[in-house]
Amino acid sequence: MTMEIPAVQSERKRRRQMRAFALIWTALTLVLGLATFVAIFLASGLLLPESSSQVVVSAAEINQPTAFPTRVVAATPIPQLAQARPTSTPTVVTQAPTATATEPPEPTPEPTLPFIQRTDFDFGIQVQESYDIYEYWMTVVKDQLHLDWIKHQTRWEVMEPQKGNIDWTILDIVIPEAHKKGVNVMLSIVTAPDWARQPGADLSKHGPPANPQDYVNFVTAILNRYLDEYPGTIGAIEVWNEMNLDREWASVNGLSSREYIALLSATYNAIKAIDPGIIVISGALSPGGGWTEPDGRVTAIDDFTYLDALLNNGMLNYADCVGAHHNGYNIGPLVAWDVAPREPEARTARFRGPFDNPHHSWSMYSTLTTYANKVRLAGGNQRLCVTEFGWAVSEDLGGYPRGFEFAQDNTLQEQAEYFIEAVQWFEESGIIWLAWIWNLNYGAQAGFDPNNDNVPYSILRPDSKPAPAWDAIAQYRLERFGP
Repeated sequence: MTMEIPAVQSERKRRRQMRAFALIWTALTLVLGLATFVAIFLASGLLLPESSSQVVVSAAEINQPTAFPTRVVAATPIPQLAQARPTSTPTVVTQAPTATATEPPEPTPEPTLPFIQRTDFDFGIQVQESYDIYEYWMTVVKDQLHLDWIKHQTRWEVMEPQKGNIDWTILDIVIPEAHKKGVNVMLSIVTAPDWARQPGADLSKHGPPANPQDYVNFVTAILNRYLDEYPGTIGAIEVWNEMNLDREWASVNGLSSREYIALLSATYNAIKAIDPGIIVISGALSPGGGWTEPDGRVTAIDDFTYLDALLNNGMLNYADCVGAHHNGYNIGPLVAWDVAPREPEARTARFRGPFDNPHHSWSMYSTLTTYANKVRLAGGNQRLCVTEFGWAVSEDLGGYPRGFEFAQDNTLQEQAEYFIEAVQWFEESGIIWLAWIWNLNYGAQAGFDPNNDNVPYSILRPDSKPAPAWDAIAQYRLERFGP
């Protein structure tokens, strides 16, 4: 047996140790490399499911008072957010909060009060109907004069010439246009058609129906047609007009207050059954003394006397507001009838009525304050609705209607001053609820004919030039009530 020398044995042992060390080092290197490789992939997210690369927290969860909001995995990408670039840790993307989550909610608008509950004084103007330019007149009323109310006289005889056959043409213009501009409408409903009149009535004059129900049917037809489609537009209804004159109430029973109350009560109950919020106004009386013809026919009853009869017959049970008229002749709105003869105008006026023949009917102040006192004495708390007031002026017309000689004494500037004095007093007195100026545009509609008794009152003058009253009304209404 051959024996190795010690040096050879020592060399072989050293080589075996070196090979073992190399194998161990290589194994360690491979293990560390693999571990590093796996760690990088795990950190990058490439080994996670595709839908887990984005975590979305809802706006509601952001507002939770917890330290660690619950994370909700989005089922589908959210299009309004850009995809985040992968990083070493998952990116948390939150949805943009909605307006309702971070901003106070829009305030709920206050419900519009029914007209019957709008108790502050206000005033408007009467507008003559026109078929082709009514939209223009509504723009004038709302945007130039800054008024919220118009009066429209609704002539039953024109709209329903045959029973049950109503021509809606004009109201189909008036109501939608007023609604579009946010203008409130007072309808003064007058003049029965011939088919509804009493047998034997004088058809050459206006007069009441034989059966109040026919009038009621007409009024309710109007409300049923327009209230739903144009809510908040028809605010008040005046039941008739100047029924103390036989030219307006030519009845076989004469100027009967009881006959009028029968019409008013039936109409009031019908209106309230449809819309309790509508203001019902009793027919305005014509200020003036009584008049009896040589043949004994009474053609006019003094308005104070007639109002007493209405109150005695229960009118206040069927009216939210007591109708009144007053056109101021040739004195101002605050001049009492017994003071007028001492006014400066008494020396120069061409029309002498208020100065040489003193009577309450010449004075707006005396007429309206007496009406209010009579209502209070009758136990009522109703205020007055002045459905017509104005001052006639002829200075730019080249004439005046017969019987309207007082129009010579008023200037356009005085007309403007009187209007403002009147509306200031109406509000301050507390006895007036609503009032309507007489009038906007009758002059233009009548071709500024000086013989037409509506023309001198118009605040639109010849050549379509606004009277000084136009600007005065607009400025006062804007300053006092706002746009």
